[in-house]
Amino acid sequence: MTFTDWPHPLYVVDVEGNGANPPDLVEVAAIPLTDGRPRPDEARQWLIRPPVPIPARISRIHGITNQMTTDAPAWPEIADEVKRTLEGAWIAAHSASVEYHALGRHLPGWEPAGVLDTLRLAKHTEPGRPGYDLDALIERTGIDLSDAPGTRHRAGYDAHATAQLLLHLAERYPTFAALQAAAVPPGIPGRPQQQPEETLW
Repeated sequence: MTFTDWPHPLYVVDVEGNGANPPDLVEVAAIPLTDGRPRPDEARQWLIRPPVPIPARISRIHGITNQMTTDAPAWPEIADEVKRTLEGAWIAAHSASVEYHALGRHLPGWEPAGVLDTLRLAKHTEPGRPGYDLDALIERTGIDLSDAPGTRHRAGYDAHATAQLLLHLAERYPTFAALQAAAVPPGIPGRPQQQPEETLW
């Protein structure tokens, strides 16, 4: 796999919520992927004070407590900054429809250039395996997460893990177009248009 045909900018993103329905965001991370490498020095991460407190059962999952968000900005204070960061970019995430819809609800008028889903990509690349959640894929692929910031289920760590997973799976595809066809879910930006049958011969 060469990376000359990959879109730029491309951010690997992860969001964490407060468990509301639909969830309010409590953390967003975005790591740029350039020339086949994540760029942690250029990563952006926002801790957010939600309008509704985080229940204890949700804090036990991602480790973000109401005390931690007390002095964090509310979403309206950082929304423009997040939107500027992601404007015109492709995004990648694990089970990417979650990030796509959560960010879309919070950023009116924003739409990514395309969306890569590493969950969909993993199922396409390694069909019939016993598990495709991020923990199972981290263990099965042996990707190096020694430089991942924070801990599992925090946005920065999960975005870093997803970036490494994307690069690992991308090795099986000769071009970005081939990866794109496998990784972009239907009905989401970036899905290749099916060519008329006569052009396939």
